[in-house]
Amino acid sequence: MKGKKALIMVDLQNDFCKGGHLAVPGGDEVIAIANELQTHFDLVVATQDWHPHDHMSFAENHPGYSVGDVTTVDGLKQVLWPNHCEQDTNGASFHPELKTEHITKIFHKGVDKKIDSYSAFFDNAHRRSTGLGEYLQAENIQDVYVMGLATDYCVKYTSLDALHLKFAVYVIEDACRGVELNTGDIVKAKQEMLAAGAHLIHSSEILKGTS
Repeated sequence: MKGKKALIMVDLQNDFCKGGHLAVPGGDEVIAIANELQTHFDLVVATQDWHPHDHMSFAENHPGYSVGDVTTVDGLKQVLWPNHCEQDTNGASFHPELKTEHITKIFHKGVDKKIDSYSAFFDNAHRRSTGLGEYLQAENIQDVYVMGLATDYCVKYTSLDALHLKFAVYVIEDACRGVELNTGDIVKAKQEMLAAGAHLIHSSEILKGTS
């Protein structure tokens, strides 16, 4: 049976867009592209950061620390962020202009207060699966196309884990935006994904049917 293609839309949530608690520069710009892309795939899945209010990635839960600081939580390096995408809040909801009728399944990540989860597939320690990998495999998906927020964190780690799980990975470069906490982070993330075996493509290649 011929393998199918899936679109993974990463964290297209209010808190990562304009006016959100952790707004990614230009984050809103990818929503229209996401809407245009969805009908070109056999399967469309979406992720949501879905944090409890006492999540250990939030700077306010570390007295004496500030947003952007790096500490260690449960043996892992942890960048500290402003409170964002708290469960059942408007900030955690999808951007209001995102079309959702083609989404076949939504995967929540970052639900354990003790560990962050940048990847759509696993937490940052690979201790717990979100179920996405198993779902895609059961649906006979071989090629995954990744887009969303943010290039240098959740998109990067989603892509690297997809490669680890032996999917062919295509990162839709113009449908991603980065945080750039440190200068050069976005370029470095793209280099890491390429080095691991991902392909960087433009949405026009899909929309024209050439990918």
